[in-house]
Amino acid sequence: MADKKNLLEVEHLKQYFPVQKGFHKVPLKAVDDVSFTIRPGETLGLVGESGCGKTTVGRTLLRLYEPTGGKITFDGEVIYDSGEQYDENGKLVVDANGKPVLGKKIYKDMLPYRRQMQMVFQDPYSSLNPRMTIEDIIGEPLDVHKLYSSKQERRERILELMDIVGLNAEHAMRYAHEFSGGQRQRIGIARALAVNPKFIVCDEAVSALDVSIQAQVINMFEELQEKLGVAYLFIAHDLLVVHHISDRIAVMYLGHLMEIADADELNGNPIHPYTLSLLSSVPIPDPETARKSKRIILEGDVPSPLNMPTGCPFRTRCRYATEQCAIAMPPLQDHGNDHLVACWNK
Repeated sequence: MADKKNLLEVEHLKQYFPVQKGFHKVPLKAVDDVSFTIRPGETLGLVGESGCGKTTVGRTLLRLYEPTGGKITFDGEVIYDSGEQYDENGKLVVDANGKPVLGKKIYKDMLPYRRQMQMVFQDPYSSLNPRMTIEDIIGEPLDVHKLYSSKQERRERILELMDIVGLNAEHAMRYAHEFSGGQRQRIGIARALAVNPKFIVCDEAVSALDVSIQAQVINMFEELQEKLGVAYLFIAHDLLVVHHISDRIAVMYLGHLMEIADADELNGNPIHPYTLSLLSSVPIPDPETARKSKRIILEGDVPSPLNMPTGCPFRTRCRYATEQCAIAMPPLQDHGNDHLVACWNK
């Protein structure tokens, strides 16, 4: 039974892409057994190095990619369930032949949910149609969901959205190439807000912008959240930005969640060796403190997603790795204060 306190519940989410390897197709496990929740009006930050599966999680939640497995519950309704069964320890139930035991599959049409779940894409240059005016780009969701009764009402709503994100009315008839990166990202945000969503995936929404523009866009996200009560999955590389905007932070490595905790708790008391390494790389503005802090350099290379190590994917670069780490992936375990860590040695 879905918990009504949570707006979004993700359980054992999997996203595998078939890749040709010689004469055979093998699965590239971009997201493998990821579970988390997001409450109404909350921001969950999702961090990790490039290629760890952050963007794939966001796109799979909105079913821009069809999930390979798992369960997605939005606002109390199951919108996708592969039917896979798990025991109380979170282990996949298999039959005598090693195949998953499947229950009832659920696969709902996403159109009614598109109004409530939106996305702000990473690249403000390629995510806007160059042949459409800004008025038509922002107005397209209104057209698709028939959210106006007259052209006048449509026009007024578009101008209202432009005002919310800090664009002038005279910009409406211009094209995307006439705007800066920050302005284009604002257009993308206005488009996402057009349908009054409850949840927005912000996929590296500020990474392509200058630092001064980043601050403006982040402040705007926070103001919109306060005003509209929208929840965010905020995907980013920059740990300082994520700490600033997020209520909770989840750390990803090679398709797996390594640690989830309250933003202040994670920054003040990181537990997983990978999180410790990530946080040690964050620049410290105070020179004296910076000199005293020690950077944790990870040894070895990131394994190929096509040839993953057994057990914990981080074990090949971890100084604390033991034989147990090679046998099985550790489950996320609570270390107090809802601080979940996937590590056998912590």
